[in-house]
Amino acid sequence: MGLDGADNRPQPGTAPTNGQTQKPGEQPPPSSNTNESFKLKFCTVCASNNNRYAHTLAQQHTHKTPSPLTPTPPRSMEAHLRLTTAPSPYPTISFGTGSLVRLPGPSITQPNVYNFNRTSYADMHDELASKDPRLYRANGILPMLERNKGVKWGPERWQDWRVGVPRVGERRIVSSSSGGASSAATGSDGAGADGSGGAVSDWAADKGSKGTEGGTVDVVITCEERCWDSVVEDLMARGAPLNRPVHVFNVDIKDNHEEALVGGRAILELADALNAVAAEEREEWVRRNGGGGGGGVAAAAAGFDEGNLGARQGFDERVPDVLAKWQERWPTLPALWTLAWF
Repeated sequence: MGLDGADNRPQPGTAPTNGQTQKPGEQPPPSSNTNESFKLKFCTVCASNNNRYAHTLAQQHTHKTPSPLTPTPPRSMEAHLRLTTAPSPYPTISFGTGSLVRLPGPSITQPNVYNFNRTSYADMHDELASKDPRLYRANGILPMLERNKGVKWGPERWQDWRVGVPRVGERRIVSSSSGGASSAATGSDGAGADGSGGAVSDWAADKGSKGTEGGTVDVVITCEERCWDSVVEDLMARGAPLNRPVHVFNVDIKDNHEEALVGGRAILELADALNAVAAEEREEWVRRNGGGGGGGVAAAAAGFDEGNLGARQGFDERVPDVLAKWQERWPTLPALWTLAWF
């Protein structure tokens, strides 16, 4: 077992689609799988869709300032980045479940507080850089925000996400008041309560936006058990208006730099395993239900992609086995899972 918690023992040669063992250094033969372009859609969730406040404040309180070279990456954002920059990237969005975004200030009683859905990572960065660049670079906040703004516009709140509302074109952002949070209501799409908005942002600028335009995902992965609880409770409260299945996982990742990086790698491996099984079940579903020519094939594929008419039953039934095998490789990252509904 490696230091990162994964089982790194040498594995036997992988089996390509022709059933033969692939030799080291040998390129795999072309695949005949018609599902190579199929991708599950993912959502990653932590408390604030940003750096966790309590951890950094604890470091400040004990005078252990994080190194400017190794800022603690937010766990949902690290996973978001891993999934969207993989060799075969996944459609991905990310959220926080907290009430406000809190970043450490000059003292434990002076935090910088922002509303979700309203203040961009770039604006947070510029505001804190203008206040005290030396402090916020030394404690890792500015490097973290620089990294985040390369991933997406700003932090979004899970409870404000309007599932099924398209994430396309321009989104209007209600401008936050100077110095942090403002009080106007806003939805996940950035529109104000009256439909108006201030600054304009484009959904397509977020990493992983391609494939999530329909405003739904297939898999939600939280990074802390309390966030998993919040997500599951919120889904139950919504009443499943879309009647669409969604798998909700928790991968318990400690809030520090090393564990966030390891957790991002582990989540990518879980995503790969889930996607491979989903592609197999999709192909089988299309084979069994795609009669009647091209139109039938397209309809069957769409049924699977949308989770309609029990199309994903085979995939749903195999998910526990996928998780069990993944957990064997990552025993230091305890996981939870449930099947829920949008």
